[in-house]
Amino acid sequence: MESRKDVGDRQLDALLDRLDRIASELERLNRRAEQQEGFALVARELRELNESLNALAYAALGQSPRVRRRAG
Repeated sequence: MESRKDVGDRQLDALLDRLDRIASELERLNRRAEQQEGFALVARELRELNESLNALAYAALGQSPRVRRRAG
């Protein structure tokens, strides 16, 4: 009976180790996803800032910017 318990304990330990590795990998993937979302927000803000700066530059020159339509 003791041998069975040892095998069960070892299997449980192996399972817990595997679950710990899975949890660590999920944390890593979540951090990466959060970073990518942050980069997308920064990119959008930079695009909007660029458009505003272009509008200001044209206004300073007394011209109207050419209107470009964005796809999407």
